[in-house]
Amino acid sequence: MPAITKSLLVLGGARSGKSRHAQAIAEASGGALVFIATAQAFDGEMTDRIARHRADRDARWRTVEAPLDLPAAITAADRPGATLLVDCLTLWASNLLLAEADTDAAADALVATLARIGAPIVLVSNEVGFGIVPDNALARRFRDIAGLLNQRVAAAVSQVDFVIAGLPQRLKG
Repeated sequence: MPAITKSLLVLGGARSGKSRHAQAIAEASGGALVFIATAQAFDGEMTDRIARHRADRDARWRTVEAPLDLPAAITAADRPGATLLVDCLTLWASNLLLAEADTDAAADALVATLARIGAPIVLVSNEVGFGIVPDNALARRFRDIAGLLNQRVAAAVSQVDFVIAGLPQRLKG
């Protein structure tokens, strides 16, 4: 399992194995594990997904909920000996969009936070740009926000992995 040098972005499509890959890398770090969750359970299906993700983590993990103020949650969890895992940036972007927040300012704050924290961090995000062009303005706006956020974070982190069918490919670092 590759080690985290400082910061790692794990990209992939739905059910690609990106979260499993990110979790395994974080667990291999040997640090105190902090899972920063961005998901919100707006329906039963999402409630089930969140429960499955929680079941995949053992007692070593401390969970922090951060559906909107992700930079503050990362800053609060940043401690010597900790390893942070953020899952996922696309849900965070969706939450910001639905809250009518300034997504550019939020991305700026996230990138600034990544530059100043000391703890190793793994961030998970969906690659949403490979599909068909969405048929409505909201979905196109989300796709654009997510794609731009992924570009900004990929430029800011030391490593980037892309997971396809459970197979991680190192893109950077």
